[in-house]
Amino acid sequence: MAQASSSKRRLFVAAALLAVLPWLVSCSGLSYYGQAIWGQTKILAARRDVAGLAADPSTPPDRRWRLRSVLRIRDYAVRELALPDNGSFRSYVELPSAPDGTPRRFVVWNVVAAPELSVEGVVWCFPIAGCVSYRGYFSERRARRFAEKIRADGYDVAVTGAAAYSTLGFSKDPVLSTVIDYPELDLAGLIFHELAHQLVYVDDDTSFNESFATAVEVEGVRRYQEAKEDGDETAFEAYLGARRYEADFTALVLAHRDRLAEVYGDDALGDGEKRREKAQVFADLKAGYRELRSSWGGEHPGYDAWFDRPLNNADLVAVGAYHDLVPAFEALLAGHGGDLKSFYAAVRELAELPAEEREARLSAARG
Repeated sequence: MAQASSSKRRLFVAAALLAVLPWLVSCSGLSYYGQAIWGQTKILAARRDVAGLAADPSTPPDRRWRLRSVLRIRDYAVRELALPDNGSFRSYVELPSAPDGTPRRFVVWNVVAAPELSVEGVVWCFPIAGCVSYRGYFSERRARRFAEKIRADGYDVAVTGAAAYSTLGFSKDPVLSTVIDYPELDLAGLIFHELAHQLVYVDDDTSFNESFATAVEVEGVRRYQEAKEDGDETAFEAYLGARRYEADFTALVLAHRDRLAEVYGDDALGDGEKRREKAQVFADLKAGYRELRSSWGGEHPGYDAWFDRPLNNADLVAVGAYHDLVPAFEALLAGHGGDLKSFYAAVRELAELPAEEREARLSAARG
């Protein structure tokens, strides 16, 4: 289950990055802003020092071991990866159990919506956070209640859980109980990824941001694994394997999303025909996953639950082509001889350029 949770985190943490930043209250949506403020405040108030918990004999032994891993990862991030040396991920929060008494899997739930005959997500705009294609809730009940409201207006809707989120350095983000039991390399990747966002983040360029952070994550995990005295090469292979599964899944979903975009954009088709084509594309998507799953040799069931339910346009909106530029960033890092500080400086220079020039420079770096 840890592996599956890690994959789900990668799919949805990008959507959760700004879920709790709209802290300025406007005349509308007081309830929404209120739950965001209250949820974030509760988490910040529950933070406990990782080092103190790891040294406390009353902390359960397995949790102490996990917390010591966090300390190693966090120190390595600063010492060897030149990532921010601040209070982020130096505290820990044990979230309350789920209503059924089981450990809580998610910290926020994101509501994504799309018109019945479109794969363009509905966009909501907030102070500070800007315009985003989701609404984030700290309460699953509130998220599903809002989802039902907009579903009644005729929209396709998806509610997705996120095991972690980042405030991009606006507050000292803790490690949460939802991720503490991840395999060590997955936990390291999460921390390296989110700290990379604190180094460089460009407004309204998700592909740039996520590709950069992913490149730092993968390189950081590789170096961290190599530096471990008890380094187990199979652990790194499992980490890379999960990333390959994710890439295969994303490519499959996006290919069918493109098919739907063509159907919805065909003015020669009536709405009834578009609905029939929509049903066929989703059936083909599920069939395509069965073939993909078979090609994996039955080794990775992480996406089974996603496909074992009715799917709609909003589900496709929640899956993004966010890693297209990773090879370009990897090439840029190689061009700097693997020196992360000079690599970061080059990325900051790119971040100052207009979007088209940024992409052109990265394409040139990739060769």
